[in-house]
Amino acid sequence: MNVESFGDIIKITLPTPFPVGDVNVFLIKGDRLTLVDAGVKTAASFEAFTSGLSEVGYTVEDVEQVILTHHHPDHIGLLDFLPEGIDIIGHPYCKKWLAKDDEFLQENFLFFRELFLQSGLPPEAEAVFGKIQSPLKFSSEKSALTIAVQEGDQLPGLPDWRIFETPGHAQSHLAFFREKDGALVAGDHILATISSNPLLEPPLIPGTERPKPQLQYNHSLKKMMGFPVDIVYTGHGKEVRNIVPLITRRLERQHERAMSVKEMLQERPLTAFEVCMRLFPAVYKKETALTMSETVGQLDYLLDIGEAGAEQNDQGVLFYFPL
Repeated sequence: MNVESFGDIIKITLPTPFPVGDVNVFLIKGDRLTLVDAGVKTAASFEAFTSGLSEVGYTVEDVEQVILTHHHPDHIGLLDFLPEGIDIIGHPYCKKWLAKDDEFLQENFLFFRELFLQSGLPPEAEAVFGKIQSPLKFSSEKSALTIAVQEGDQLPGLPDWRIFETPGHAQSHLAFFREKDGALVAGDHILATISSNPLLEPPLIPGTERPKPQLQYNHSLKKMMGFPVDIVYTGHGKEVRNIVPLITRRLERQHERAMSVKEMLQERPLTAFEVCMRLFPAVYKKETALTMSETVGQLDYLLDIGEAGAEQNDQGVLFYFPL
């Protein structure tokens, strides 16, 4: 069964071709029938979506607006199959990822090439830069963001829900909270059994300082601890309750992982890629972008808390050392 009802919130679970597995999308019955997130663009996903809608008495044409928690392909892929002209609502950063024009894709490519070469990837590894964009084939191709929202804005059609910015897993990440029953629609910000991956992304404004997603993610997690949350509707997996102990454990484990990275630096200064190879010896070649995001995130954290330093050599490569 891929449909579960929680009062006016209906969860529909859709398959994806990604290692993370199935993704959850949600119908919220408000002043407008609202879809939160839109799965991945595959025939299997669309079939599961239409079947789930039918099970609760709806068709695709009944969806009146879409709200995006973030721009990743497994959350926006079916936008192209929804009624033409409906509002697509999300963070301003989603606009570029939905448009995917040549200029933006080139900016994205150059950002990762510079970052990874600075991180010590050998020149022959440049093939990985193209692979970073390969998941975009499962993304929306024809849809555009029609309403950009940020923290403090009102959600159209859902007056009881508040918008909160939760960057970390994605720069565009938003969460939606309804105080009267403690419901939090959290996308990939909080997951039941795994810690969400803070992923490297180019800055919204080209040429400005790159975001530090691990630091952002930690801040966003701590932010959620202050909310009277009863239940979290997640982007993958089961719902979550009692978020404070869960978040506390996630933050503690991340700190422990970072300190294990510091131990690696004791022998000699290392590049981010050298640390990545030690952290993920079995998968760094296959999942370079993902494992480098994790690695750079831990190093950013060590720099931020004063446990490590970094120096750039004449070739522009950064070497990290313990403090």
